[in-house]
Parts: sequence; C-alpha cells; structure tokens
Amino acid sequence: MVDWGTVEFYPLNLASNMTFKAKLRASEDATGSLLCLGLDPEPDLLPPSVERSPAGIAVFVRTIVEAVGDSVSSYKLNLAFYERWGREASWLLDQALAALPKDRPVILDAKRGDVGSTAQAYAHAVFEAWGADAVTVHPYLGYDSVAPFLAHKDKEVFIVCRTSNPGAAEFQHLRSEGEALYRHVARAAVRWDHHGNVGFVVGATAPAELRDVRQIAGGRLLLVPGVGAQGADLGVAVVESEVRRQWMPGVGERMKAADPGQHRETGEGQDQDARAGGEPADHPARLRAAMRGQALGWSTAVTRM
Repeated sequence: MVDWGTVEFYPLNLASNMTFKAKLRASEDATGSLLCLGLDPEPDLLPPSVERSPAGIAVFVRTIVEAVGDSVSSYKLNLAFYERWGREASWLLDQALAALPKDRPVILDAKRGDVGSTAQAYAHAVFEAWGADAVTVHPYLGYDSVAPFLAHKDKEVFIVCRTSNPGAAEFQHLRSEGEALYRHVARAAVRWDHHGNVGFVVGATAPAELRDVRQIAGGRLLLVPGVGAQGADLGVAVVESEVRRQWMPGVGERMKAADPGQHRETGEGQDQDARAGGEPADHPARLRAAMRGQALGWSTAVTRM
C-alpha cells in the first residue's frame, strides 16, 4: 500500500471533467487546426524589439497568441523558461496562461519526478494551482512517483521514455533482460495506465526507438520533441510513430508545436525569411503565416494511432 503523504493539504481533483484527449479533439474541430504552439521564451533568441524582462516577455507571449489566433489548437509551455525569472516566475507564468484561450488544452513541460508526497505536491501545483491539462514527468523513481499525477483522471501524463538529446543513449539504452531500458520504461508505463491517461515522450531524433515505443504504447499519445533545430524530420517522425496506423484507418492524427521563442535574428533584427518577406520577424502577419505552415526554430509532434 502506498502512502501519498499530505493528502489533506493537497486535495486531488478527481472529478470527471473533460479529459485532455476530449478537449484536444474539441479544439481541433473548432479551429480546424492540428497545430500545438510551444511558448518557451529564451531571452537570447527573442527579437531585439522585445524587452528582456518578465514584463517584456509577457507582452511578447500575448502578441504571439493573438497573432496565431485559430491557427493552433493547443499550447505547450516549458516551465524552465518561466522559472528562470525567480520570484517573478509565478507572475510571468500566470500572465502567459491568462493569454491563452480557455477552450484550448495546455501542456506544462515540467519533467517532474520525486517521491510520493513530493510528487503529489508537484501534481497539485501543475493541475490544481496552474490548471494545466497535461504534464511531462520522469519515471526513474518508479510507480509511486508517477501515481499522484495519474490520479488526476482527466489529465494526460506524458512519461519521459526516450529523449532527443545527444546523450540519451548513455542510460536509456542500457540493457536488462535483453532489452534497452527505454523499452522497460514503456512497458511499465503501459502497466500503470489504469485510467487511460498515460502518454510518452519519445525523441524524433531516434526514429527506430520511436517505432519501438509506438509498438509498445499502442494508441497512446506520443510527445515527440527534436524536430527542427535538433535535426529530426517531422515526416519521418510521423511515419515511425504511426507504424500501426494501417490497422486503424482514419484514426491517425498529429499536431506540431513550433517554438517562436527560439528563432534567431540576423542582420538588422530580421531573420532571413522575414527579410525576404518584407516584414519583421515578430510581425503578427509573419507569425501567423509561419504558424500555419512551418516551425520557427524547432518543433514537437504529438501523434496517436
């Protein structure tokens, strides 16, 4: 029996609210878009016109959200780019979340992972305090570190399985009982999925491993980072992550997440594409056009069978 610790201080929201998947499908139907916008504002990569401060970044995030409008159906925020501002981090994250349409699902890319009572506090922060619809978590400490997140049945929990960084294989490919560690993680997470709210983080830079995890995960959602700046190809990622789509025709879907905060400026504060188009890189028309057809630096795919 697992003792979750301070339950009385962190009450779980176990009500049968709209699930992440249902909210995502409704948003896709309403917007006609499969695009997921990543809002990870890296100060060094922002346009020169943006003030390098929480207030300046809040305005930048709001401008992007307004510019893309109905071109996107969901959003993903990496908490590190907000937490870096210290005591002003909560204000900035609150401003960013407030700028998002309420009917669009939000993923908080937190990659949390700790013992049961601490995990419950993390889950409370992500789902109760911030109201996110999905989160990324590390499974290294085992089931009891993930269970407090999974207890929120209407939320999606993306388990970090096989990452996109160059050092991913150092531990994730260690072999046990004839299989790589990432495969054991995938199988364990499938066993933990009592409420149908487990997804996986699998890097697009490792297409063979992506195919492996899809075979284990079945129809569960995959969050696939590494497209763009890290060199992975979105088309290849989609093919490899939907290898069983032929068995479920009409069900395979995907969405891309572009990171507008990580696009480099050149010359007089305009990137090459913007200069060719005659508008500054942060011009709303340029942002909207880019979000409709291409990533501004790197992107993430979320796929399901």
